[in-house]
Amino acid sequence: MEHFKSRRTMSKSAVKISSDLLSNPLCEQEPSFLEMVTAFDTAMKRMDAFNQEKVNQIQKTVIEPLKKFSSVFPSLNMAVKRREQALQDYKRLQSKVEKYEEKERTGPVLAKLHQAREELRPVKEDFEAKNKQLLEEMPKFYSSRIDYFKPSFESLVRAQVVYYTEMHKIFGDLSAQIDQPGLSDEQRERENEAKLSELRALSIVADD
Repeated sequence: MEHFKSRRTMSKSAVKISSDLLSNPLCEQEPSFLEMVTAFDTAMKRMDAFNQEKVNQIQKTVIEPLKKFSSVFPSLNMAVKRREQALQDYKRLQSKVEKYEEKERTGPVLAKLHQAREELRPVKEDFEAKNKQLLEEMPKFYSSRIDYFKPSFESLVRAQVVYYTEMHKIFGDLSAQIDQPGLSDEQRERENEAKLSELRALSIVADD
């Protein structure tokens, strides 16, 4: 998501640059320059609108589903804690029963043993129920995570494909409008260097 947000920030900056260029006085003086800047501005606005659409789509198909999935974990953690507490209670009462079972079977001891067993029974049943629930449901939860994440992952991959396809189209259209056909990048670089040399030769340009 941060990747798409950074693209959104970049496209906003590009729109700002194209707007600033349109307000440059040179656009009023040079129709050819105005034509290039207008084409650039249109392309940047197309890119910005598309990026916003993608951010909204990713929010709905990836971010929100992930948040909903993560919201399940507090309940799972609580269920594990309840099971752990039930286990501790079970162990404590089981130990109490075993202690009385080891003593001499006198009347008072047998009475306490009976009482301890009665206390143990519901606690044991509670632990076994909680334990059984986790043993049955945790594997189901674990195995279902792939099926849950798969649509979001597919949406993310598809968004990337659509994004680069659309950007190729936008900048391809822009290149067709402002590009000088037949020039290689090396030739453009040499042309720029030649123009820069002319500017540096002006008397109003200070030497370094």
